Amino acid sequence: MNKEIVRQTLLKEGFNHVYEWHDEADFEHSTHTHKGEVSIYITQGELNIWFDDGEITLMPGDQFDVPVGKEHRAKAGKNGCDYLVGEMIEGDS
Repeated sequence: MNKEIVRQTLLKEGFNHVYEWHDEADFEHSTHTHKGEVSIYITQGELNIWFDDGEITLMPGDQFDVPVGKEHRAKAGKNGCDYLVGEMIEGDS
């Protein structure tokens, strides 16, 4: 899917702040939560997200809405990860 279409879709869904992000290979995001809704759309690479009750692996074309207030951590795949992020609260990711 075209990045601009994804960006416009996230804005229409009410995500006030939408931006592109890149994680280097094997980059880890420490355990954290979000105060508002956050949605991520993978454009390249792989992202693994762990919750206390399981894990998911996101690949290009996957979109995931991160549960508000739920602790999680994430790690980019061996080739890094590029994604679009939609935030309801700017700076919440």
